[in-house]
Amino acid sequence: QVQLVESGGGLVQAGGSLRLSCAASGSIFIINAMGWYRQAPGKQRELVATITSGGSTNYADSVKGRFTISRDNAKNTWYLQMNSLKPEDTAVYYCAGQQRLRLTWDYWGQGAQVTVSS
Repeated sequence: QVQLVESGGGLVQAGGSLRLSCAASGSIFIINAMGWYRQAPGKQRELVATITSGGSTNYADSVKGRFTISRDNAKNTWYLQMNSLKPEDTAVYYCAGQQRLRLTWDYWGQGAQVTVSS
């Protein structure tokens, strides 16, 4: 099993920055890729960014150029650096781990609230 624990988030003014962290423990070897999802009130959960075990990254169009996903393998921790935040970025953010064989997002953090005020 894999456990993911998020930290970071909070309240920031538009144009500000925040960094989310996701610490993984357990059977980490079964993770193929890590991602960040978000869910705003009344909306479906959407994929924000992913990073593969090989270091390849992908971003939703809405956050390209503003958000950066990265990882520290030594610490088994992944990050989402969020710059130039907008009110529409307000959501609960979840880190997720993709199972290596099934390629399904099986592992989830507890969620972190990010609120951007205008």
